[in-house]
Amino acid sequence: MGASFKTGDDEDELVAAINTTPLVDVMLVLLIIFLITIPVVTRAVPVELPKEVNQPRVTKPENINLSVDKNGGVYWNEQRIGNNEELVDRLKQVAVLQPQPEVQIRGDGAAAYEHVGRVVVASQRAGILKLGFITQPPPRG
Repeated sequence: MGASFKTGDDEDELVAAINTTPLVDVMLVLLIIFLITIPVVTRAVPVELPKEVNQPRVTKPENINLSVDKNGGVYWNEQRIGNNEELVDRLKQVAVLQPQPEVQIRGDGAAAYEHVGRVVVASQRAGILKLGFITQPPPRG
């Protein structure tokens, strides 16, 4: 309900509502100006963005692949290892080779970290210098 003032005539009604049309026009002009000038400002700033580098892993035949399933079972190149001491003994045999092969651990996503941690500790006890974790890259897109 707008404020209105009545005089003697009903035809000469004064409406005191604010006319917002010029305000909207000015806002649209300012918006267009900002849309035009913002890309110029961002191009003028020298920024070096990080580059994604995805290097595929090449599995060498001399690398040892240790897999840990979700139940904690450890596999040496698809051959099951009975216990932790057997794993340490086999890793000690590999640790003395020159050059020392890399041990790559593939841990199941549902496995408890304790099971993977036991393999890492066994590798440290055996004197393995190169230890890597194999993961699956996230889907692209």
